[in-house]
Amino acid sequence: MAEDYFSSSYLQARERFRIAADAIGAKCDAYQVIGAGEGGRTIDVATLGPADAPAVVVSSGVHGVEGFFGSAVQLAMLDRFRRQPPDRGLRFVLIHAINPFGFDQLRRFDEANIDLNRNFLIDPQTYKGSPAGYATLDRFLNPASPATRWELPFQMQAMALIARHGMPTLKSAVAGGQYEYPSGLFFGGSQPAASMDVIRDYCARWIGDAPSVVHIDLHSGLGRFAECQLMPVVSDAAPASAFIDGFPDRSLEFEATHQRTAYTVRGGMGQWFVDRFSDRPYRFALAEFGTYGPLRVLAALRRENRFHFQGPRDTEAQRRAKAELLECFCPRSAAWRRRVLDTSLSIVDQASRWS
Repeated sequence: MAEDYFSSSYLQARERFRIAADAIGAKCDAYQVIGAGEGGRTIDVATLGPADAPAVVVSSGVHGVEGFFGSAVQLAMLDRFRRQPPDRGLRFVLIHAINPFGFDQLRRFDEANIDLNRNFLIDPQTYKGSPAGYATLDRFLNPASPATRWELPFQMQAMALIARHGMPTLKSAVAGGQYEYPSGLFFGGSQPAASMDVIRDYCARWIGDAPSVVHIDLHSGLGRFAECQLMPVVSDAAPASAFIDGFPDRSLEFEATHQRTAYTVRGGMGQWFVDRFSDRPYRFALAEFGTYGPLRVLAALRRENRFHFQGPRDTEAQRRAKAELLECFCPRSAAWRRRVLDTSLSIVDQASRWS
């Protein structure tokens, strides 16, 4: 059953990942993320197959709490490899829990409140600036005091802002990444994050001498319930048409052809990987699975972040906020879990054929 692959905590997910990788003879390495807190929170990487074979990379947990979903996909992959060994002419690289702090603490952001998918800047980009409109929205997005019973409900505040500025403007401002408000939502950091240091220092070891790479980065929280949108990093070498041909499943949507939920960011991990391995075809696509509506998701992010910075901490109210955040990024619905696992495994199959 799909439910069996979903773990109840980061530590359980990590242990299951390690055991499953060992069971199929994969090489599994753990990399401690400096500053991620006690307990040795780690990024774990399982590799299987020849170092000089075309590679399929599947990564999870860039956004912390989304790792519950991504880890389940990786466990399902490893279990399938146990029952049916993969093509020996391919190399598989599974990067588990890129943001282990957020995964463990039920946060989308890391130990420094960094949104890692805004942190992978490429020269000459700098950790400065914010989208037009973010300053105007700062008081709404990042309240400077604990919640009170007297303030307007989130929905009323949000609808007023949408009426004034429009939903596209709001989406761009809040999700595009900002570098001026360290305690704010979608903060891209002031320097490379600790998790980025691990990726930068060791990714060449994981990729090996693969002549070509297809990389799927697993995410959730944006789009229609249980439906997948592939967001490829496109270039002259890898145009959108190549991804549409490489992933022929017509139930998938593509950012290049379906713009209603996508947004523009800088500091994305995908572009960084493509740039880092520019000596070979590196085809990267973010696989985004929808959950609930954007206002519910934003409300959950805002509430959890408010408790994190303004308190009160270690209260039942904070625990409820974290539970709601988890629900927004990994719904308990058995139907959702079954569909996203089936679709994810289908995407991996298509990536394997394209490699």
